[in-house]
Amino acid sequence: MRPYILAESNWKNLEFDRFDLAVLPWGATEAHNYHLPYGTDVYEADAVAAGAGKFAWEKGAKVVILPTIPFGVNTGQSDIYLDINLNPSTQMAILKDLLTVLDRQGIKKFLIINSHGGNDFKTILRELGLQFPEMLLTTCNWFQALDKSLYFEEEGDHADEMETSLIMYLHPEMVLPLEIAGLGEEKKSVIPGLNEKWAWSERKWSQVTEDTGIGNPKKSTPEKGERYFKDVCQKVGGLMVDICSADLHTLYR
Repeated sequence: MRPYILAESNWKNLEFDRFDLAVLPWGATEAHNYHLPYGTDVYEADAVAAGAGKFAWEKGAKVVILPTIPFGVNTGQSDIYLDINLNPSTQMAILKDLLTVLDRQGIKKFLIINSHGGNDFKTILRELGLQFPEMLLTTCNWFQALDKSLYFEEEGDHADEMETSLIMYLHPEMVLPLEIAGLGEEKKSVIPGLNEKWAWSERKWSQVTEDTGIGNPKKSTPEKGERYFKDVCQKVGGLMVDICSADLHTLYR
């Protein structure tokens, strides 16, 4: 039993143990090119949250990792078979209920570890912050914590070299041979401002990519995945330590 993983805990321990920070991993269930499983974002969320939680716990931080939410915002993938969508309003309702429990039970610090690019919790947490003014509500995208170019050769953001390498390390039995993987070629928008990233519109997934991937996975290796995973867990674990040690009444200086 890992004492920082709620799903593995029991009442013998939790009758008296108390935590400073609750961490909610949040993934998605969606196609990841031809070679990776639909649960890629969930497997990554599970592993990064647990690995970061272990790092933080060993540093003395009282963190508890909640079970991963397996569905995310997939509104742009509505025509991709069995890509499961949760609307942002549904995410808001889930978070409000969870925060009501945590606030009532005295856990005043909360972190979402986001594992899916379609999820964006900032606006939701702004609104919930007014309803839970005594809580510190935070979110992070673990996949943006490090400079990926220091670990991987090919750019991408979905079933790319990074994600493929990670799953090759974490769950090699889930990865089909790279020979069958598509190249993850992304079609660019006809609107220049969208390509320049200062304007935004949701990507229509079936129009953007032929194989549901964005980024060439062909150079992926489990060794690359292991190195990146260990470093990202340390980085996210450091965030947990910092949140736990922060004084809620002196957050700025």
